[in-house]
Amino acid sequence: MCGIVGYIGHRDAYPIILKGLQRLEYRGYDSAGIALWDGSEIQLCKTKGKVEELKQKCESSATIKGNIGIGHTRWATHGVPNDVNSHPHYSNSGDLVIIHNGIIENYDPLKQELTKRGYTFKSDTDTEVLVNLIEDVKKNEKVKLGKAVQIALNQTVGAYAIAVFDRKKPNEIVVARLGSPLALGVGEDEFFIASDASPFIEFTKNAIYLEDGQMAVVRNHKDLKIWKIKDDSLVAPYIQELQLNLEQIEKGGYDHFMLKEIFEQPALVKKLYSIYKEGHGLEVLKTITLNKPEFTHIIGCGTALHAGLVIKSFFENINSIRTQTDFASEFRYRNPLLKSNELGLFISQSGETADTLACQEMCQEKELTTLGVVNVEGSTLFRNCDKSALLHAGVEIGVASTKAFTQMVLVGYLISKSYEGLVEAEETAKEFENLAAAISLVLNQEEAIKQVAKDIYNYKGFIFTGRREQYPIALEGALKLKEIAYVHAEGYASGELKHGPIALFDESMVNIAIVTNDLFEKTISNAQEVKARLGVMVILGEDHNKELEAISDFYIPVNYHGLKELKPVVSNVVLQLLSYHIAKFKGTDIDKPRNLAKSVTVE
Repeated sequence: MCGIVGYIGHRDAYPIILKGLQRLEYRGYDSAGIALWDGSEIQLCKTKGKVEELKQKCESSATIKGNIGIGHTRWATHGVPNDVNSHPHYSNSGDLVIIHNGIIENYDPLKQELTKRGYTFKSDTDTEVLVNLIEDVKKNEKVKLGKAVQIALNQTVGAYAIAVFDRKKPNEIVVARLGSPLALGVGEDEFFIASDASPFIEFTKNAIYLEDGQMAVVRNHKDLKIWKIKDDSLVAPYIQELQLNLEQIEKGGYDHFMLKEIFEQPALVKKLYSIYKEGHGLEVLKTITLNKPEFTHIIGCGTALHAGLVIKSFFENINSIRTQTDFASEFRYRNPLLKSNELGLFISQSGETADTLACQEMCQEKELTTLGVVNVEGSTLFRNCDKSALLHAGVEIGVASTKAFTQMVLVGYLISKSYEGLVEAEETAKEFENLAAAISLVLNQEEAIKQVAKDIYNYKGFIFTGRREQYPIALEGALKLKEIAYVHAEGYASGELKHGPIALFDESMVNIAIVTNDLFEKTISNAQEVKARLGVMVILGEDHNKELEAISDFYIPVNYHGLKELKPVVSNVVLQLLSYHIAKFKGTDIDKPRNLAKSVTVE
């Protein structure tokens, strides 16, 4: 959820950390802060608000320089967003300073015990409790900072990625992770610390991803030391070469990352098929689909679950595999009936979604084969699953997921085709070509879709409807609009309107209806029912259908290029653009919508 950045080396740390925080701001933007060692003292600057406000505060107060520093951009869990609750946090003595992503679940009893020992607390955060616990251990056990961090973490319950600095030993930063991601960039006599690799991509291509339950001491003058938090055993560092490049994390002339990522989709569709058809990608699919399961559990959260609902239609219609979809946050607590000959398929863009990881662990304990559909190679989900299939979507920075949804659906489609031995079939290649062409045609209609958005953005509420495989797109379209435009929106199966939701319709309510040639007569009758109640009708229809145009207040023609199973992907791109422009007319912060974060690494 939160973003953490650190640097130790020969460069000026402030611009590196500030730029890193800007790149990680999609992970949280309630408040931000930086702590730097200037050669004699720790200089601390933090504030409520976004990183730009932090920059203004830091650069207006004093010159802050140093070769060692840590920074944080926050998504609030414990304590409201304000200057005091912002990270970094000092220990009582002022010697230790910490940044933290995650939740310490047993912070309250720890806080009570530390209070009895004379510690005082300025903030409402669990993080301030942790830094004082580390200080207490360091003082009473008479150990170095690294050992104090290890002992303290063994007394905590919860999730964390932390970086801790001691002003009395200003040549090292101690880091650790459990349930929250942490990457280390390895340079020449310098190290970078971050929640992902984007803050240090222009400085080094060499990265180490700490695994759960590991900690490290980074120094600018000697090799890295990594060990396990629980048992003190050393771990050999595994350095990966990053495939990420700077261009992927810049806007490239677009107003927002979300719009850039929407427009990347045709090229990504072609790239994905090429990767999976050729060489190692095809071997990955064959390994995944070696044994066709009798039953598949598809697990995800938000957009990932909506993609899972589309994948469910592939598995049932193409493969005749009984399939069930579940919210990860519900599946993990409802005692599901699981059998060892079943498949658990887990979908997560980041590969770090806390609820999804808990479900994967539960299925693995029940001896199910677990399969990850994930965008980040080396992420926890990627490593923990028996097998994993990558989205190859590149970095997705917009908090509202767009291109990752498309890639999730398509990876699921390739898995489905692989079960039938059809990945290399001419028809599959043609489907991907047609999909890329159909999405491009939608993107060419941006101005017309923008005009529809302009005409409807001020209405009271929005009901999205679709049937069969278009129903998940209604859910996803409503979610996108809620996320970035802050308006009331709901998704329904078209046939369900008359079972209650139709009571909402009057002249101030919009129905955005997906009406394809599948179940056409049934779906158009649902639209007419809404029209009879004076609802505002926006219809996505196949090409220029005169009947649909006649009952629409606003009509968006869609050329599906002869697609069948992949039609939902095309419909979804229309709704992505529509939601984007509605939000833009409403003046919201599209890339960083309020109260949200890109990667949900806490419950």
